[in-house]
Amino acid sequence: MIQISDHAEGCVLAVRAQPGARRNAVVGEQAGALKVAVTAPPDQGRANKALVLVLCEYLGLKKAQVELLSGASSRSKKFLLRGLRSETVATQLLKLLPNEKTSAEKP
Repeated sequence: MIQISDHAEGCVLAVRAQPGARRNAVVGEQAGALKVAVTAPPDQGRANKALVLVLCEYLGLKKAQVELLSGASSRSKKFLLRGLRSETVATQLLKLLPNEKTSAEKP
């Protein structure tokens, strides 16, 4: 179940990164997070920047709307999605990943 929680500026999405992959793509769900594969290596923040771009493309957001909150040097990350409600993101993910479940949590 992909975890999405409310935040004062939008919502927080749990992401599990897979750097050094063959292609940039949203793979599915892993350990309660949206699994995102990127071709960039985990070197000097390049994979984190690539993750932002994939999330923007996948969710139809601008780069200014996506911010890494935690996990800069970890595979498990939390991204702030500005201007979006957790229910909206959960609905989008269900449409894009029909076999996955999401959990929109209230604070």
